[in-house]
Amino acid sequence: MKPPIKHLLIGTRKGLVVCVLSANGWKIKATHFKGIPVSIAYSDQRTNTWWACLDHGHWGCKLHRSTDLGASWEEIAAPKYPEGTEIKEGTPATLRYLWAMSDGGASNPNKLWLGTEPGGLFESNDNGDSFQFVSSLWDHPSRKDHWFGAGRDYAGIHSIIVDPRDNDHIYIGLSVAGVFETTDGGQTWEGRNKGLKAEYLPDHNAEYGHDPHILVACPSDPDVMWQQNHCGVFRTTDGAKTWQDVSDKNKLAHFGFAIAVDGEHPDQAWVIPGDSDEIRVAVDGALYVCRTDDGGKTWTDYRAGLPQENCFDIVYRHALDNWGDWVVFGTTTGNVFISGDRGETWDTLSNFLPMVYSVQFC
Repeated sequence: MKPPIKHLLIGTRKGLVVCVLSANGWKIKATHFKGIPVSIAYSDQRTNTWWACLDHGHWGCKLHRSTDLGASWEEIAAPKYPEGTEIKEGTPATLRYLWAMSDGGASNPNKLWLGTEPGGLFESNDNGDSFQFVSSLWDHPSRKDHWFGAGRDYAGIHSIIVDPRDNDHIYIGLSVAGVFETTDGGQTWEGRNKGLKAEYLPDHNAEYGHDPHILVACPSDPDVMWQQNHCGVFRTTDGAKTWQDVSDKNKLAHFGFAIAVDGEHPDQAWVIPGDSDEIRVAVDGALYVCRTDDGGKTWTDYRAGLPQENCFDIVYRHALDNWGDWVVFGTTTGNVFISGDRGETWDTLSNFLPMVYSVQFC
């Protein structure tokens, strides 16, 4: 069973918002980096270290670390692509966005992983004091011809999953390219996209060029992973060797960006659908959350406490999280909704935040 939660980190278009849980419910406690986009806020649960990835319009990407629950912050040198690295011939690879973080697991207490645009993976073996470029993934033969941008200019790593049973076993989700797996700590990589669909490509079943919007794994059974994909909701029960389309047949749960899976029950997951990849707003002007309790065979929509008229909200890929019975999400219009009964009913935490990029219980 997970330990009790105390904080909620919300990365927004105008700073980091920290909420605390008290006897009276969730309340906003503090804000940090006001006016600066926080592309993702991440808590390393092993050390209770908080990280803020910043996206300055003028100064570029910045990385900050706090070891005292936000009382003070230390700027850490952001990772750099090695000199001479090119996205394509004549286009230098430079850091454009910090998009994903993960700790290295219990057996690697000082290791961190960092995913970026334009598709570079970085690792740290000193708790973030320095980062090294993982050239083995960048040099994968699929990159030059089959990695490309969609919502952003270039491909980007948005998901990093470290297997708790074997910390050298890692999956990444890369948009647009697909899912990749390493079993040797990042020395070699294999694509894991069998069963996915890429309806925007001439070959819908291409080996690479898929667009997983987010990739998550069940901590108690890491062979069960879910992804909210550009072309539907997909699930694997064999460690990504094969994927199955588990989208709702009536399109109730299909297109969207965010997905979460329960920590103890690999068949239970949540998605927050959007209207379509062309429109990208709430379905029929109504915001709802879909939950499955049977591995995607059936989906139920939950709407109590959520706006059902004239709603334009959509939820970005990192802006949904769960912990025990708690589920939380933030939207593109700055609304944050929270549930204490696994998403069946919802309360409003705030209606007045900037656009929400990420949420994380810690």
